[in-house]
Amino acid sequence: MEENELLLLGLLLTQSQHGYQINEFIEKNLSRITEMKKGNAYAVLERLAKEGFVDVHSEQEGKRPQRKVYSITPSGQARFMELLKADLAETGRLSLGGNIGLMFIDHLSGEEIIGLLEEKLKKVREQLAAYQGTPKHGFGIGVDLAVDRMRAIFQADESWLDAAIRQLKAEDSSR
Repeated sequence: MEENELLLLGLLLTQSQHGYQINEFIEKNLSRITEMKKGNAYAVLERLAKEGFVDVHSEQEGKRPQRKVYSITPSGQARFMELLKADLAETGRLSLGGNIGLMFIDHLSGEEIIGLLEEKLKKVREQLAAYQGTPKHGFGIGVDLAVDRMRAIFQADESWLDAAIRQLKAEDSSR
């Protein structure tokens, strides 16, 4: 996935890092922005190395086991810029969980639909609260913009769900 390449190359722009450092940074600082898993990060790093975008060397500190250290190459920097520009200009496909279920909602009773959408609304509000509680990162404006975008998406979903539930309740009471 090109977005994962962009993320990893971007992280390596600042400094060479070993895989554990990269994964720890993603987990602690970017878990609300990306769903990249540790195993996937290592696989993408190895592919980037094979393609010449990343150099890999082994390093050992004291009696610790050897670990691979990844560094971005000049061609990796060019690839990063290419991916960055493409990513910022692309709209992508927004896929929110539950859209397929909405297509078949008529197979449920009005009461079930309302109950399930209220459950979903509760979860959306929990996610929104988590994003609203996310502190500014201070790594430049990029991470903060990404968090702000996710917050706006959850706010829009909250508003839509609230309106849909009110509409369904009004229709249900008029029957």
